[in-house]
Amino acid sequence: MTDLATLGQRIRHYRGSANLTLDQLGATVGIAGSQLSLMENGRREPRLSVLQSIAAALKVEVSDLLDPAPPSPRAAMEIELERLQRSAVYAGLGLPVIRPSRTMSDETLEAMVGLHHELARRAREAIATPEEARRANTELRQYMRTQNNYLPAIEELAQEQLRAVGHATGALTHRSVNLMAKRLGFELIYVSDLPHSTRSVTDLENGRIYLPPASIPGGHGLRSMALQALAHRLLEHHEPESYAEFLRQRLEINYFAAACLMPLKQSVDFLGKAKSDKNLAVEDFRDAFGVTHEAAALRFTNLATTHLGMTVHFLRVGEDGALYKGYENDGLNLPTDVTGSTEGQIVCRHWAARRAFERTNRTTEFYQYTDAPTGTYWCSTQIGTAASSEEFSITFGVPFADAKWFRGRETTFRQQSKCPDPSCCRRPSQELSQRWSHKAWASARMHAHVLSPLPSGTFPGVDDTELYDFLEAHSES
Repeated sequence: MTDLATLGQRIRHYRGSANLTLDQLGATVGIAGSQLSLMENGRREPRLSVLQSIAAALKVEVSDLLDPAPPSPRAAMEIELERLQRSAVYAGLGLPVIRPSRTMSDETLEAMVGLHHELARRAREAIATPEEARRANTELRQYMRTQNNYLPAIEELAQEQLRAVGHATGALTHRSVNLMAKRLGFELIYVSDLPHSTRSVTDLENGRIYLPPASIPGGHGLRSMALQALAHRLLEHHEPESYAEFLRQRLEINYFAAACLMPLKQSVDFLGKAKSDKNLAVEDFRDAFGVTHEAAALRFTNLATTHLGMTVHFLRVGEDGALYKGYENDGLNLPTDVTGSTEGQIVCRHWAARRAFERTNRTTEFYQYTDAPTGTYWCSTQIGTAASSEEFSITFGVPFADAKWFRGRETTFRQQSKCPDPSCCRRPSQELSQRWSHKAWASARMHAHVLSPLPSGTFPGVDDTELYDFLEAHSES
């Protein structure tokens, strides 16, 4: 695909080589010179018949005009300047758009492009903070709640890709993922020296996607990471200009990967059958498609409201009680800070997400009913272990009325939660307060991420120097 700016530059380049003015070329092809000027400036797209006439008049092929490469280093800078001036960062300054003239020197043009790049870099640096990340993530979570966590356009895109490689039933194989990559012109390469701040790296110039050599048992991790990298290309993502855009892109690629690993029709058929049998279980859904428990629970939230007619909630909670991921459209009162952010907030001690850590046997599902201020909920919780060896819990839950569809509904475990009322579990009892107040001193364990700014590269959280060194080292291999 050739953008209009590049097409216009190539027309101008070949017109200059032919020593023709705008009016002279326009008269030859039967259009006004002013109309041709709009085309050269990337403001009007020529019809194919006009493009063929222009190519004939300039004694070149149409393919020469449609070549996506800028015709000269000068043209490349002019195209880049135009692109940068269309960015939200520059538009927010309220300054006029500068059109480079023929009399503008290359040095001036290069300086202007450099200033724009520095402006964009400083804007990224300003937003690469935990506060900005939480604000943007809160807005995205609230938006997805209005969509019932369901994105039909990405569902259809995933189905198209699966049909194209002939996948119909069963767990998605590595071979199918490789075929999807080849259709997009990419080769999957597994390396042991990925930049520490990346999960995968896509080399657009050489058509390579670099992945780690090993991941989650069963291969879910490698398949998922490859699908996420492919999703960037399929969804036509550009370099993010804000943290909100970065998070939206990340959500979309995760959604695409899940929709490929657990395809819509097969998933809805499977869950619908289990619901009719009153035997819904996240662990069965997980095993049917060969994915992780967390992936299955999250995918369940995509489909539950739109296709199964039930509201749900999902939690990933650390062993310290901190909420790392959360979604709800069933009214469960997730803990939030003053900005509305849930990340890092401590969930109620009486919720299943924390009570599950108290069990000796953690290999099976833990079921619990919880009476909360907004209603009674049934929850299913599974304990997992992260690569850092720290444990976490994955909870999937529904309001009491929908518990009848799930295995484990007969549980007798029941807790009462009054959170966010501090008297529920956030304050020690009066007896213990009187016994120990001002008689102890604890050294707090500080989480490193609290004070650590994110690397301020092209992509939030990724070190550009490390990334480019990696690409350079592998481009010659």
